[in-house]
Amino acid sequence: MEQAGQQGRGAAGPEEGREAACPEEVREAAEQGPGDGLSGEEGASVEPAGPGGGEMAVSEGGAPAGLAVWRRGKRRGDRDAAKGKGKLPEGRSGKDPGEHREEWRLRDQLPSRHRDRCLEKYWESAQERYRVRVGKRRAKRAKQVVGDRVEWKYPPERKAGWLWRPETVESEEEEKEEGKEEEEEACRRKSSPLEVQQHQLRRPTVRFSTCLRSPRLSQLRLSCCLSGTSAINELAKMGDPDLLEVLAEEGEKVNKHIDYSFQMSESLSSRETSFLINEETMFQKNQQSKDSIFFRDGIRQIDFVLSYVDDVKKDSELKAERRKEFETNLRKTGLELEIEDKRDSEDGRTYFVKIHAPWEVLVTYAEVLGIKMPIKESDIPRPKHTPISYVLGPVRLPLSVKYPHPEYFTAQFSRHRQELFLIEDQATFFPSSSRNRIVYYILSRCPFGIEDGKKRFGIERLLNSNTYSSAYPLHDGQYWKPSEPPNPTNERYTLHQNWARFSYFYKEQPLDLIKNYYGEKIGIYFVFLGFYTEMLFFAAVVGLACFIYGLLSMEHNTSSTEICDPEIGGQMIMCPLCDQVCDYWRLNSTCLASKFSHLFDNESTVFFAIFMGIWVTLFLEFWKQRQARLEYEWDLVDFEEEQQQLQLRPEFEAMCKHRKLNAVTKEMEPYMPLYTRIPWYFLSGATVTLWMSLVVTSMVAVIVYRLSVFATFASFMESDASLKQVKSFLTPQITTSLTGSCLNFIVILILNFFYEKISAWITKMEIPRTYQEYESSLTLKMFLFQFVNFYSSCFYVAFFKGKFVGYPGKYTYLFNEWRSEECDPGGCLIELTTQLTIIMTGKQIFGNIKEAIYPLALNWWRRRKARTNSEKLYSRWEQDHDLESFGPLGLFYEYLETVTQFGFVTLFVASFPLAPLLALINNIVEIRVDAWKLTTQYRRTVASKAHSIGVWQDILYGMAVLSVATNAFIVAFTSDIIPRLVYYYAYSTNATQPMTGYVNNSLSVFLIADFPNHTAPSEKRDFITCRYRDYRYPPDDENKYFHNMQFWHVLAAKMTFIIVMEHVVFLVKFLLAWMIPDVPKDVVERIKREKLMTIKILHDFELNKLKENLGINSNEFAKHVMIEENKAQLAKSTL
Repeated sequence: MEQAGQQGRGAAGPEEGREAACPEEVREAAEQGPGDGLSGEEGASVEPAGPGGGEMAVSEGGAPAGLAVWRRGKRRGDRDAAKGKGKLPEGRSGKDPGEHREEWRLRDQLPSRHRDRCLEKYWESAQERYRVRVGKRRAKRAKQVVGDRVEWKYPPERKAGWLWRPETVESEEEEKEEGKEEEEEACRRKSSPLEVQQHQLRRPTVRFSTCLRSPRLSQLRLSCCLSGTSAINELAKMGDPDLLEVLAEEGEKVNKHIDYSFQMSESLSSRETSFLINEETMFQKNQQSKDSIFFRDGIRQIDFVLSYVDDVKKDSELKAERRKEFETNLRKTGLELEIEDKRDSEDGRTYFVKIHAPWEVLVTYAEVLGIKMPIKESDIPRPKHTPISYVLGPVRLPLSVKYPHPEYFTAQFSRHRQELFLIEDQATFFPSSSRNRIVYYILSRCPFGIEDGKKRFGIERLLNSNTYSSAYPLHDGQYWKPSEPPNPTNERYTLHQNWARFSYFYKEQPLDLIKNYYGEKIGIYFVFLGFYTEMLFFAAVVGLACFIYGLLSMEHNTSSTEICDPEIGGQMIMCPLCDQVCDYWRLNSTCLASKFSHLFDNESTVFFAIFMGIWVTLFLEFWKQRQARLEYEWDLVDFEEEQQQLQLRPEFEAMCKHRKLNAVTKEMEPYMPLYTRIPWYFLSGATVTLWMSLVVTSMVAVIVYRLSVFATFASFMESDASLKQVKSFLTPQITTSLTGSCLNFIVILILNFFYEKISAWITKMEIPRTYQEYESSLTLKMFLFQFVNFYSSCFYVAFFKGKFVGYPGKYTYLFNEWRSEECDPGGCLIELTTQLTIIMTGKQIFGNIKEAIYPLALNWWRRRKARTNSEKLYSRWEQDHDLESFGPLGLFYEYLETVTQFGFVTLFVASFPLAPLLALINNIVEIRVDAWKLTTQYRRTVASKAHSIGVWQDILYGMAVLSVATNAFIVAFTSDIIPRLVYYYAYSTNATQPMTGYVNNSLSVFLIADFPNHTAPSEKRDFITCRYRDYRYPPDDENKYFHNMQFWHVLAAKMTFIIVMEHVVFLVKFLLAWMIPDVPKDVVERIKREKLMTIKILHDFELNKLKENLGINSNEFAKHVMIEENKAQLAKSTL
């Protein structure tokens, strides 16, 4: 009996955990011989249970095992015998102990799969009763219990067919009889230590421990666990990849049953064993809730899903071995796995590995990752509504959506102080975002073997080698309907209803809900995008006002009036715009273009340029305040210090062969010498330089296109009489500018597509140490390229076109062949506006269409290949599997798109006051498109933390400073406002209408006879002179064709304006930055209050814990302290 008891209490190896098989089943199995028994898949799907409450990992759901199961089997045999259904088992028919021991000896000689035949019959019924009891408790809370029945909208999940054989299902009467017998057994157990131990086998328990639970080690168990887990935690905090090996060595005996689960698959590939699955062993999918996010037992929540396709390629055996080792190591860390066979999938070829993190794993890694959890509800009231907030009532969300959870005081979680935290339900204490973050942390560091002498680990390597096809956490449910019990609240549905619908474009975003569901990193992106959109509203209003001013003053503009006047502009003969092919033309042919130019080139341009310089400063300063408030609200104040050792990339750890002592932590950490990285740094810099040179080359090619095509357009429009009506508004300059801008936009998209792939590869080869370093390096490469790619053409039009043309008779030539481009007589501002509008608008439209159509088309194609085309008819993990992956760089491209738009809005806004308005409209659509695709078209992302927008903030500061200079130069050199001001104050002779005669003053005279033969028009005209835009002496002057004094006056005025504007704007910027604090005063007070309360709560907790350990009553302790104080005072008084 002692030996049997020890076997029943053993730690769940395949030979130890099932020592209590039924004797009659043993005898039957012995007669069948070794060739009979379960198939490979059946054997592999049954996980041995740990009888002693020790550590165990169950792949298909936990179950009672051991002597308790045998006891219930014997009681059922007694009832069957009493009812005439059978006879008493031989083990209870009064045999002498010798014969009984002979049966046990015979049973021990059989293979384990025959000994398990009895357990398989009774295993599921006990587990089902336990699951139904738990389900009833949940249903009572949901008020769905009617009498003794549970009213589910969806039926509970059922197990595979072989687990639902008729002989294993008990009737209600049998259950009642067994319940009475169990009560009698409970009374008898009090007198038997062995029975008490056997009673512990009644309910399955999963423990996370590296210590064997044995009665012989009862005295050493506590010290062993504490020392083992503390060492493991230290290794996990250091990011040590050897952590799982330590776990394997510590728990070698405890985890013997894991090797047993792969007993059949060692000799057969998964493709071969799939043919051994009997048809009745298949999982009954039609009995399962399609939206279930639980294991088949309906209790354990699915935290992560892996999928793979078992192909027949030459490396299939290698992949199968990797998966086996990887899943074995996952079980050793305490994770629980459940595998869905490919015959249950919609495509008939995909396996799904569902992963659940039990409580012990969650509390261990929550402490390792420094996750903050609530300890007490906050007594700090939320910010009060201001009077203006009531005006904005229609844009507000309901408080239950805006603040889904109350505010709490939080502290870093510690598994040794669980009583400190507000743990009402272990199943819901950790939010789903924290759960999938913990599981992904384990997956990214779990080894799967040694190849080429190096340890290989991490789910990313397995995904890159196609060992697994995907890895993702599950969405809460369908986005178009709320979840039904027992599933938790469907936050995905709430987000779709209040965030992802386009009809809610005017509503604020549920930022806390976004953070809870997707994590802080994605949440802070939407906070930034929403704040940027709100600030754009003010810039858009001012820009629209400037545009309306130009529209209203267009008809009263003196310059355009003179150009359009047939007596003034019609009498001015302009010099040809190209050599030989182009003819002379009259100034009034650009009448419409001059009016359009006045829309954006007027007196308000200077005001708007200065305003945007101040606006960008306010935007960045207020964003720092918003970010500081967000860090407090989302518990990210101490994030940077917490994450120093937790952001190491697994790729960096795998490539590092050196370790050095950290001067701060005094611990050894992975280290890579600089000399190993220098070659990759040189390659990276050379590649970025090469591609930026390629962009410049493509821009020069577009310029050559414009120069070569301009002559063709000019001659074609002159010769074709049918185009005379079009010529009034579609001049050769405008036509060339439009086609050149469109061609440049296409080249930008092509170059951007290829460079994205190359920059990601180069950054990976640099082997950055942390994820933050990786993103910073990639951001720098991508932004430098994007800056040159998107803005180079705008810089050319703004600062180079028309500035180095020369004059008739002495033009400058590009490559000594193509004559340099000239600006319109009204200036190049209208061409810059055209270029900016086409690139900015085209990029935004193309980006939104791509973001919406691309995932939608891919998801449709995946569902089209499935057997069932509707999402409503297949499981939760398959629905998410068919969605598009957001990818690790998905958020990076969202930031890049936003920052690129910020550059268009700030760098060249003086030429296009409507740019903020276009950006505002785009961002309103962008928010809803991003929300829609995240909630409906993409798999759920792994939650990750971030306390700021990172390196993008430094880029925004750099662009803000550069924007002041670019706008000052645009107003001075591209706009016509400075020459008009100089004429108004220095050269005007008309006191009543000072601007009269400005057009004639701004055009110089050239003698046609001075044209060289290779530049003069082929057709002779009777004109003597022609006009061109410049300030030069006339041909009858002794300094003919040299710059006159007005040119130098205008140049001095331009330089003075640039200096004055830059200094004024920078002075205002620095004053605003100094006046506006980075952290608001109320946030500072709240942070201090929370820190004080947290310290006080922790102090009180430790003090109460100390009192409990010392066994002192609190009143007695206070009385003792008072007595000691009185003694001290009495001693002082006597002295």
